[in-house]
Amino acid sequence: MAVPKTAALPLGDAPTVRRCLAKRFPGRKGEDAIFRRLLEDELDWDVMVLGAGAAGLFAGIEAARRGRRVLVVDHAAKPAEKIRISGGGRCNFTNLEISADRYLGRNPRFALSALKRFTQWDFIARMDAAGIAWHEKTLGQLFCDGPATQVVDWLTGDLAAVGGTLWTGCSLGAVARQGNGFAVETDRGVQEAAAVIVATGGKSIPKMGASGYGYRVAESFSLAVTETRPALVPLTFAEQELVWLKPLAGVAVQGRVSCGKTGFDEAVLFTHRGLSGPAILQISSYWREGQAISVNLCPGQDGAAVLRAAKASGGKGHLAGALARLVPERLARHLAEASGLSGPLAEMPGAVLDRVAAGLADWRLMPVGSEGYRTAEVTLGGVDTDGLDARTMEAKAVPGLYFVGEVVDVTGWLGGYNFQWAWSSGWAAGQVA
Repeated sequence: MAVPKTAALPLGDAPTVRRCLAKRFPGRKGEDAIFRRLLEDELDWDVMVLGAGAAGLFAGIEAARRGRRVLVVDHAAKPAEKIRISGGGRCNFTNLEISADRYLGRNPRFALSALKRFTQWDFIARMDAAGIAWHEKTLGQLFCDGPATQVVDWLTGDLAAVGGTLWTGCSLGAVARQGNGFAVETDRGVQEAAAVIVATGGKSIPKMGASGYGYRVAESFSLAVTETRPALVPLTFAEQELVWLKPLAGVAVQGRVSCGKTGFDEAVLFTHRGLSGPAILQISSYWREGQAISVNLCPGQDGAAVLRAAKASGGKGHLAGALARLVPERLARHLAEASGLSGPLAEMPGAVLDRVAAGLADWRLMPVGSEGYRTAEVTLGGVDTDGLDARTMEAKAVPGLYFVGEVVDVTGWLGGYNFQWAWSSGWAAGQVA
């Protein structure tokens, strides 16, 4: 049923409008639908999306595709800067191995509904339709063949194509209930919308403008926010460890890093500030202050057997040469010097070599912290999922208010998992807002 021309109706007086509609359009269902539409038409927008990152743009596209009047607002001068810089400028846009057990949060299974309804395969199909070439690297990680700006251009172009409006360089203020919708303070004046989708991300990488704005919006509506902390971030160490680590800055080794029962087999990178690399970033989401981590510098190898074989081969070889069969040469030399062992390898007792090998396989370190939000790829924690509908991302106690992406207490592994959460959660909200 088409919505009637409003000029002939006494707008501004809701009870009068409802009585008028009841006479013209008998049947409660039709009356309510038209009345709701008329009220929306008095607002500036049907849907206002706060944040023009991955989740916000995708939510805006999906809502606008349904014919909603959509405004996406971001305080940054350019949209989707995290997409642009991700994956070394190639955008690690999803992962082939998406599953709920690769997400952290108070209720990790919360993400399952959205992830199942809009999957990695669905997003890959969108990329293919947009003509953006991609490839798989390792561990199911998918990257663009070309620059990540292709993804940004596609998303912003798609938003415009379906009738959405994008404002950048526009700061956001308070969000408040106003009648049947919301009033949002912006640099361009107060904007009214029937629904608001908060997609402002977390606190990671503040130099790009990241802040706790989304959490403050949630709290202003009495929604709980779990503890937040940097995640997917390099770990730092006390000066006594740094004295040993700093000379190795730039060395990378395929290792296994564990904390408690969780471990990751990926690269470990030595830096001037401590340890980084994919394995360290992954474990940082599980590590807590006061816990030690274990680094296996030669996973999948029998270090003791390799060192004993080197000894058995005779000659005047030294420990550094034998260790170089297990780890990069620069690290091998450093380890040999730190061991205090000298002399030909052939003269070293087997038990001593076994202890050296054991140290390689279980090197215990006590981080003192992380590099913080400055370099963290994501924020762990966020809007408590107990207060959200897993199917729609709507706040249970505040109809019309949605939270998507990193601002929610859902944090994925490194390797495209967080982008997929952005696409899936944004899609879910965009279907109903």
